[in-house]
Amino acid sequence: MALLRSKGFSIVHTNFVCEQGELDIVARDGDELVFVEVRSRADDEHGDALDAIGPRKQKQVARVAQAYISIERPIFVTSRFDVVAQTGAELVHLVDAFRPHGP
Repeated sequence: MALLRSKGFSIVHTNFVCEQGELDIVARDGDELVFVEVRSRADDEHGDALDAIGPRKQKQVARVAQAYISIERPIFVTSRFDVVAQTGAELVHLVDAFRPHGP
């Protein structure tokens, strides 16, 4: 979260849970509502942390984001999906990392 705050993000929710699943971080970047998926791995022995965010996980995050919007009814202009991934000491923030398609 310190990385996001250092970039000017406001943290709205952490670990938002509903029956559809969980969102790691919901933040604001100006007028944009940002759903942030966080992944970490101690090392790259079993692949990079980014590898854990495939199409299936993206669809799951998108479903929970829709539920969040329905439940919390936030006011926002646009939204996007970011990823924060840490593999060992390497920390990466991908802005607009994916765009979910379909159900």
